[in-house]
Amino acid sequence: MLYSGAPPDSREKETHFEVFVLAVDVGTTSIRCHVYDKEAQIRGSCTDKVVPLYPEVGHVEMDPGEIWRGFITVVKGAVQDAGVQMRQIEALGISTQRATFTTWDRKTGVPFHNFISWQDQRAADLVKSWNRSCTMKVSLCLLYFLTRQKRLLAASLIVFSTQHVTFRLAWVRQAVAEGKCCFGTIDTWLLFKLTKGQVHATDYSNASATGIFDSYQMCWSGFLCSLVSLPLSIFPKVENTGHDFGSTDPSIFGVPIPIMSMADQQAAMFGECCFDVGDVKITMGTGTFMNINTESKPHTSVAGLYPVVGWKIGSEVVYLAEGNAADTGTAIKWAQELELFSDVKDTSAMAYSVSDSDGVCFVPSFSGLQAPLNDPKACASLMGLKPSTTKSHLVRAILESVAFRNNQLYETMLRETRIPITKIRVDGGVSSNDFVMQLTADLFGRKVTRPQHLEMSCLGAAFVAGLGIGYWRTREELKKLQSTDKMFLPRGANKEGACSRSREYIPVLQSWERALRRSMNWYKP
Repeated sequence: MLYSGAPPDSREKETHFEVFVLAVDVGTTSIRCHVYDKEAQIRGSCTDKVVPLYPEVGHVEMDPGEIWRGFITVVKGAVQDAGVQMRQIEALGISTQRATFTTWDRKTGVPFHNFISWQDQRAADLVKSWNRSCTMKVSLCLLYFLTRQKRLLAASLIVFSTQHVTFRLAWVRQAVAEGKCCFGTIDTWLLFKLTKGQVHATDYSNASATGIFDSYQMCWSGFLCSLVSLPLSIFPKVENTGHDFGSTDPSIFGVPIPIMSMADQQAAMFGECCFDVGDVKITMGTGTFMNINTESKPHTSVAGLYPVVGWKIGSEVVYLAEGNAADTGTAIKWAQELELFSDVKDTSAMAYSVSDSDGVCFVPSFSGLQAPLNDPKACASLMGLKPSTTKSHLVRAILESVAFRNNQLYETMLRETRIPITKIRVDGGVSSNDFVMQLTADLFGRKVTRPQHLEMSCLGAAFVAGLGIGYWRTREELKKLQSTDKMFLPRGANKEGACSRSREYIPVLQSWERALRRSMNWYKP
């Protein structure tokens, strides 16, 4: 294996050095970097916090300078923690939170504004008006009947979300109109900075999650851009997920490091080796992202599942149907800040210490409700409080709400895709909670598997980058590197890990769904 930073004439002499793959995941609350060896073991790590900014009610932003500083810090920190040198890094893979974007000056690289987060709600009214637009949807439906193009049917059925960049970008189009402007999600901006402005690009998985990309035609949608008066020229070039995006400028890390993969959170799907149709991955971090592999066909949804590109490697395109809940980790962090508990690790024991939530229901919708209800005006709420309610009851209600949202997304996925589920794997920080995972398995009536390491987005980015340089050879090799921490079997499961879905929670679910309905449309225009 060759060093990325060694001079061409000396590389062969230096092959006795051990080499590694580096991966960075820029999440909503943290930036993580891991150094991976050939066994996919983590040899060094570093983490830095991401601090969200709330300039106004409903506005969620991030400081681009702080994201860049954090990125550099974790890369240097992880390499130092591994006890290796930068020249031993063969390749870099990057995964990022989805649809968080900024615009910047093409010449100077200076952003026009902060990153506008995927959780931002400033476009909620615009989203609502588009979802109610009969003119647009009927026109698209007519075009579908005339042409029978599935992408037109998808467009007529699609439920828009505040997470889609289109609407939030309309809010900043005055900055776009100034000219000499680049648009990019976090991955694109980091790539621009890492290459000193030489590369303005993204990958198909990131592009497909913006709501501006046509996943059927595999290109930026001129139709959607025209609706918000945006020129296609501001958008980055879209490349394969596994692609040579160029190398980091030597002035940044001392040596050029090849950037060999970029991906959205769908990278976790690759890290979990969910390569087959019907494989399901649930990432539970700040939000929950549930994906099912639909292989070569994008899924057309009526309930808010979104067709995204899982990855494009070579000529292979793998599509996923995705549902998400925006406030999974946010709800648990909120409870911690209220001092309902001191250590997140205690929450599972607290939930098990009581037999039920004492009738308390929690609705985790600080950023509105996503699929299948799709209400950006919903509020977070606690209902059913009594004098007998304890901290343990509150914690149990909050954890139950996470599993209940998982169940909503799972039922929607089963109903809409009609694809037989082959396996379910989970990852992300919240998946470390045994109470949430056991309840999720019981509600699904299916075995749920948790890996030993929970940062699967990072591992997925590393796997794609490693395959690109021959560090790993095949996907079968990657499957052999998988490690399992725990399998959660539904109570009463057969040896295959399946059983009829739990009926014990039906009355609790019904109460929670009533609370959910009362929380909807809370914030009026």
